Order: sequence, then structure tokens, then C-alpha cells
Amino acid sequence: MRVVVALGGNALLQRGQALNAENQRGNIRVAAQQLAEIHKNHQLIIAHGNGPQVGLLALMDAAYTS
Repeated sequence: MRVVVALGGNALLQRGQALNAENQRGNIRVAAQQLAEIHKNHQLIIAHGNGPQVGLLALMDAAYTS
């Protein structure tokens, strides 16, 4: 069976976590372990969304006025 998994920005950083590489690596490690289990029995297609990152950039942009 073909399985499509969309990993959003929340797969990289959970609500309330500090925005740093260590947290992101830990979160993606958990996601990767789960994806590996799915891949054992299925064809796996992974997509990524970046909504939370775009939202953060929009908030940062709004904080600065010209």
C-alpha cells in the first residue's frame, strides 16, 4: 500500500518549545522512527508543509514598521 505522510512544521517544533536546532533534531528523530515503522510494510511518500514557519515570519515582519 502507498502511504502519504505530510509532516508540518509542528513535526519539527512543538508548541512552547524553544526555537533551536536541538529541539528540532529531537522531534524529527521521533517522527523518523515512526515513519521507518510505516515504511517496513508500505511504500512511503513524505511531504512537508511550512505553515508554522510562514506564520512566524509573518509575525516577525508585522513587528517591524517602516
